[in-house]
Amino acid sequence: MPIPAPPELREHVPLAPLTTLGMGGPARWFVRAHSSAEVRAGLQWARQERLPVTILGGGSNVIVPDAGLDALVLQVAIPGLAFSEAEGEMIVDAGAGVGWDELVAEAVRRGAAGVECLSGIPGTVGGTPIQNVGAYGQEVAETIETVHALDRATLEPHAFTRAECGFAYRWSRFKGEDSGRYVVTGVRFRLRPGGAPTLRYPELARAVAARGAVDDTSPREALARVRDTVLALRRSKGMVLDPEDPDTRSVGSFFMNPVLTAQDFAALERRWSEGGGAGAVPTFPAPGGVKVPAAWLIERAGFAKGFARDGARISRRHTLALVNAGGTTADLLALAATIRDGVTKRFGVVLEREPVLLA
Repeated sequence: MPIPAPPELREHVPLAPLTTLGMGGPARWFVRAHSSAEVRAGLQWARQERLPVTILGGGSNVIVPDAGLDALVLQVAIPGLAFSEAEGEMIVDAGAGVGWDELVAEAVRRGAAGVECLSGIPGTVGGTPIQNVGAYGQEVAETIETVHALDRATLEPHAFTRAECGFAYRWSRFKGEDSGRYVVTGVRFRLRPGGAPTLRYPELARAVAARGAVDDTSPREALARVRDTVLALRRSKGMVLDPEDPDTRSVGSFFMNPVLTAQDFAALERRWSEGGGAGAVPTFPAPGGVKVPAAWLIERAGFAKGFARDGARISRRHTLALVNAGGTTADLLALAATIRDGVTKRFGVVLEREPVLLA
């Protein structure tokens, strides 16, 4: 018996308005799924029709081609946000379609620590484990307990423990060996009620201290102060969505901070000094080597804030953000290639793109 089309199936749906970049063409077919059952139904119908499927969440870390997608675009909009306590910890169960900052704001309001540094990040809960979203010294890998997903091959549900997710810097099994295999439907987090905020990142620690010592406040007030400070820092860099601010028409950080082996870092230092560079190359500790700020590499390769090519440019506030300046996806990718090639030529380091180019 033929599988009926999903009830909310639509044709030729513009995708640009569903992304933070605001670029790209339409979806040939589109469904917004509000439950795991609706996700499964969409996948079953696409399989019957022999259509490729592209999964979309909040659209904050994706690039849509100018030609659009000749596929079924299935937007996961599963709701639900529940808080409970167990063994002295705060358990948070969230549907994949819940806005990420909605979860963070409520956790901070309840005085639960563990995600306060991730305030203001756009997108939905479902995208956070895929990318292992992180900022200001925190990553979701630290608090995720379980990732619930649907296997696109078998259409069966699967629950992954934190250890099974293979988390690393901006990485997980869902981005690596299992890329495209699973659809995240929900995530369980384990937070610390009354816990102290995380202040590992020097820039954030300094900004928080400028507002007053957190040791002199209650844990709840300390978390709120850190959240407010993070939001202020992100706004200053155009990293909080604002329809009135053209510098927020981006996917956030376009390039990842490269992690270099000791040998590769020594080569980078030589190229920097031999090219007349003054001062030390900044680094952060990282497993297997050292992390070098991509923004530092980009700026010293000759690409300043505001640098533009055709209809795309570097944000005027944050070197890692590439902004839609009224152009096309092709313009954006060409600018990214110019920057990547320039950094490679100057430093011998290849920058990796952070957002996903949909196909």
